Amino acid sequence: MARPDQRQIQRYFENDAPQEIREQIQNAKKGDILEPSYPHDERMSSKLYDAEMQDLQIELVKLQTWVKESGERIAIIFEGRDAAGKGGTIKRFRENLNPRGARVVALAKPSDSESTQWYFQRYIEHLPSAGELVFFDRSWYNRGVVENVFGFCTPAERERFFRQVIPIEQGLVNDGIRLFKFWLNVGRAEQLRRFQSRENDPLKHWKLSPIDIMGLSKWEEYTDSIRETLTRSHSTATPWTVIRSDDKKRARLAAIRTVLADLDYDDKDHKALGKRDESICGGPEIWDA
Repeated sequence: MARPDQRQIQRYFENDAPQEIREQIQNAKKGDILEPSYPHDERMSSKLYDAEMQDLQIELVKLQTWVKESGERIAIIFEGRDAAGKGGTIKRFRENLNPRGARVVALAKPSDSESTQWYFQRYIEHLPSAGELVFFDRSWYNRGVVENVFGFCTPAERERFFRQVIPIEQGLVNDGIRLFKFWLNVGRAEQLRRFQSRENDPLKHWKLSPIDIMGLSKWEEYTDSIRETLTRSHSTATPWTVIRSDDKKRARLAAIRTVLADLDYDDKDHKALGKRDESICGGPEIWDA
């Protein structure tokens, strides 16, 4: 698939974006939160964020030590709309961890051979071994959302995915893998603003793909697929944690706190861990289209 040219985002903004979305972006001041339903009026200050993140980084190092010594297996799935902050959140999880025991899985589209395999097969081989944390930057949930939106799978293939996904994940949990599933959700105006930033920054052009460009006009199709996927793949044993990520700082802190709070690692400092912001982080019921 050809690389998008460097003006497609701007052309979409000028010619095809809904009027209210253009106005939100045009009228916004630097640092404004664009999503009207977001529960905070202002972005988190850098000073407060840096202090809280520093405390959480120390806790993450403790966590990795415990994972290595205990032989625990941690798998953390990050899903979300394009530009929702998946990669940036993973980066903050890993920045002070030993990369040998904290790896990222970000698979390209299936090869011709992989396309003939059982759908989950190419993901299974990347699951954590004893002492590992594995971060999936997108996962088998491609079938529930992206593949459905763009017609890369048939309705029958998607239905088979939904029949299999909860039993498979429950099997992983029953085998001892600690599985976390994060859905990062970003508002439409903020998503487009982030795409504009990427298009205007030569160091971020690699983050834009043709699928990103094509997806801008498929907001409602994504919304329907996301809603159905969250509903049909949420269970008591393998729940989704939805994080509203219009403020990246708050979203990163919420994700890290969710993992740290759920694991009984050695020498946990509950005061340093702090409290998760429940107004932006919870189950599928807080998802906002």
